[in-house]
Amino acid sequence: MISYDLEIIRAIIFDLDGVLSAETIPLGIDGVPSRTVNIKDGYAIQLAMKMGLRIAIISGCTVDAVRHRYEGLGMVDICLGASVKLKAYEEFITKYGYDDSEVMFMGDDIPDLEVMRRVGCPVCPKNACNEVKEASIYISDVPGGYGCGRDVIEQTLKAQGRWLTDERAFGW
Repeated sequence: MISYDLEIIRAIIFDLDGVLSAETIPLGIDGVPSRTVNIKDGYAIQLAMKMGLRIAIISGCTVDAVRHRYEGLGMVDICLGASVKLKAYEEFITKYGYDDSEVMFMGDDIPDLEVMRRVGCPVCPKNACNEVKEASIYISDVPGGYGCGRDVIEQTLKAQGRWLTDERAFGW
């Protein structure tokens, strides 16, 4: 369980590669990398947004299919091609007026560390690198790409009394 006051979380930001997609990326014949998605992560993301949480992605990835997938779930804050994630994070919290303590960030590798050291609730998947694990207050028992997003969203919504509370939970 996450040892943080999840009732104050207003936004959850995810890295993509190694978090919402598996850390192994198949390359197409054209050299364009493909990404995996986890259906249970997708369900939790769209439910969290319906229940009032802001869900975002900050990633170095630049694949258009990623934007299409998450826009299809209703996500509006998708920052791709972020070479310095801290800058994108600062723009995000300024845009919405969030305090660092109100934000959870899930990352898995070195480029995520600056943001993780800034947010109130840094978390990571089971297979994150050691430096990220050390910076995290919670390490999911689920590896990246296999439902770790669902894990932290579900814990947050349950702590806020918004998990499966009305008919919005039973549809897409």
